[in-house]
Amino acid sequence: MGFYPGLEIKSTRDPIGFVYGEHTFGPKAEVRRLADIRNSLEDRGCEGPEELYAIVMDVGETEDRSHMEKRNLLFGAVTYSAGVMGREPVRSQGHIHSVSLSCGWSTPEVYEIWEGRGIIYMQQSGEDDPGLCYAVHAKEGDVVIVPPGWVHATINGDVGRNMTFGAWCVRDYGFEYEQVRRHNGIAYFPRAEGNNISWHPNPSYHGGRFVEKEARTYEDFGLKPGVPIYTQFKEDKDLFLFVSRPGDYPELWRGYRP
Repeated sequence: MGFYPGLEIKSTRDPIGFVYGEHTFGPKAEVRRLADIRNSLEDRGCEGPEELYAIVMDVGETEDRSHMEKRNLLFGAVTYSAGVMGREPVRSQGHIHSVSLSCGWSTPEVYEIWEGRGIIYMQQSGEDDPGLCYAVHAKEGDVVIVPPGWVHATINGDVGRNMTFGAWCVRDYGFEYEQVRRHNGIAYFPRAEGNNISWHPNPSYHGGRFVEKEARTYEDFGLKPGVPIYTQFKEDKDLFLFVSRPGDYPELWRGYRP
């Protein structure tokens, strides 16, 4: 991988997944296939890679496991295949985080791109009017935070190569798909035109305002630009409590913009 994530984990291609270093724990990868997300695509009958991405939830260095569990934090990683699904780049179908019993909130997520280019798409609502809609372009080492309650999907921003990212989330995570599926997908469909991505409104929604931008830095969250988010956790075990206890940090979410 082009960016060292702060722990011994590497993505693999054949089979798609991950391998861990001696001091890193993690599960066997779960693979998501084209058939799993067809109903959220612009062209449901499209062709594309059979294996879209592999995901591992709850990874880390052995010495950090108890600290993560104590703070109800979970670190995960996902690697995406290159290629397209019809006209769309390889992506996830989109979801909202379920309300976590541990904190009573739909929790945020902190993404960090490790390999390739990613686009974190997010929309304010899963209702007919999606509200603010962002497509945030992120390169290796960039961080993107999705706030509580927003629909979001992750997109491979360079169809010619694989993309890998890591993320902090809450341990008792869950996904809500009903609103996205009721609207036949996210509010704006990405289309790959060579290595360029264009965006096309989903007619199942009405209203909304679309903004395309580059990733920013998050000093307002106490994060250090260019330092792996796993390393930052090792340096300050409480830094990411805004993920597992978002209700304790209302000032971060008031008027939030990615």
